[in-house]
Amino acid sequence: MPRPTEFGTKSPSGRQGRRAHGWRACDFAPRHLTRPANRGYNGPDRFAGGIMPTNLPPEAQEAERRYREAKTTEEKIARLEEFIALIPKHKGTEHLVGDLRRKLSKLRTSPQGAKAASRRESAYRIDREGAGQVAVVGPTNVGKSALVRALTNAEPEVSDAPFTTWTPTPGMMPVENVQIQLIDTPPLSAEFVEPAMMDLLRRVDLILLVVDVRTDPLRHLEESVALLEQSRIVPLHRKARYPEDRRWTFKPFLVLANKADSEEWDEVYDIFRELLDEDWPVMPVSAATGRNLERLKHEVFQNLGVIRIYAKPPGKDPDFSAPFVIKKGSTVEDFAAAVHQDFLRDLKAARVWGSAQFDGQMVPRDYVLQDGDVVELRV
Repeated sequence: MPRPTEFGTKSPSGRQGRRAHGWRACDFAPRHLTRPANRGYNGPDRFAGGIMPTNLPPEAQEAERRYREAKTTEEKIARLEEFIALIPKHKGTEHLVGDLRRKLSKLRTSPQGAKAASRRESAYRIDREGAGQVAVVGPTNVGKSALVRALTNAEPEVSDAPFTTWTPTPGMMPVENVQIQLIDTPPLSAEFVEPAMMDLLRRVDLILLVVDVRTDPLRHLEESVALLEQSRIVPLHRKARYPEDRRWTFKPFLVLANKADSEEWDEVYDIFRELLDEDWPVMPVSAATGRNLERLKHEVFQNLGVIRIYAKPPGKDPDFSAPFVIKKGSTVEDFAAAVHQDFLRDLKAARVWGSAQFDGQMVPRDYVLQDGDVVELRV
């Protein structure tokens, strides 16, 4: 019962008092964080199934709209991941983010969600093609898809909207007379790390890390590297910092400062280079204008650690249109095995044009070949 005080009557305190008067926690929350009284309301201030702050950035509100319009469980999972990633993380949104994460967990553990996860995992199992497999990674809106589209025959969706890419898209990039496989990947995000994507990155030969030279490229670089490190994927030039452990994967990285459309951005790029505390391999590029893309193709080939060898049948000219691609440091014996196991078994001698002291020199089986050599196998 209320008890008298010098100010009148005082209601019971705490939870008991709130129950007595029908108070709710939301009665004391800012109005823009309260749930509308009409449970059927589904306007912009209400997230379906939770509280929708009105001070979210436009891209987050647009992501919420796409989530509400999603039809399948797989699409709902993808759109909800996008929505959570775009919500600014602070005290005013922590309850919303918590509600969304619980909803996402329920979707993922549902029978339809398990099937969707299986389909997403299979999308990351990409057969290797060409001289090497290269992943293009980075945060959202740095121009990864635009680069892959400009360099290959692939047509990933390109948009100014964040989180446009949700599945990997492979394409073939021609470099002189060889083809290299580039894979456009979903954006790196601290909110969600796709295990299947990390497995893909462990399998590739090279990682192209894309940053936007116009919008804090150093932060893009540091955050992306930190996210990959959490999955034990580390740049090769940092290998000495880590213990000898098979659980760590070390990959060569090439950093691309994208959107350097003209030389006027070189000053910004130079500042970015000066701020780097390590000797990162980095170059300015532009998917929009094509700046440095031809140079990039050759840099990618050089970083793959492979060489091109041309086979010459005895008494015939070599075929320069279709080289064999083998690892740098390979020998005549390795080349014979790449041609056919029968050649390796029956190999008697080999002649080399290019790196040999003179054209057509007879060389031993352990002779180390160089890029562009022409080899005639004698069996």
